[in-house]
Amino acid sequence: MNEETEVKPDETLDCIGLFCPIPVFNTTEAINTINIGEVLEVLTDDPASTQDIPRWAKRTGHKLLKFEDQGDNFRFLIERTK
Repeated sequence: MNEETEVKPDETLDCIGLFCPIPVFNTTEAINTINIGEVLEVLTDDPASTQDIPRWAKRTGHKLLKFEDQGDNFRFLIERTK
């Protein structure tokens, strides 16, 4: 996938206002509601999520496609791989 292609998420999880460990718990639940190959968008304003979500993706075997610092919040795109 080239940098010009924007991935369209299949589902969005809004974790704004929630702090560790809730965004990781909610991401775990949400990833299990989509099909393998689909993409989950996670929005959070928890500073710890910048480390927690990538670690979670690596540990669980899902693919972190994109991370964006949007100023007032963070955006993750995660592909379900299993």
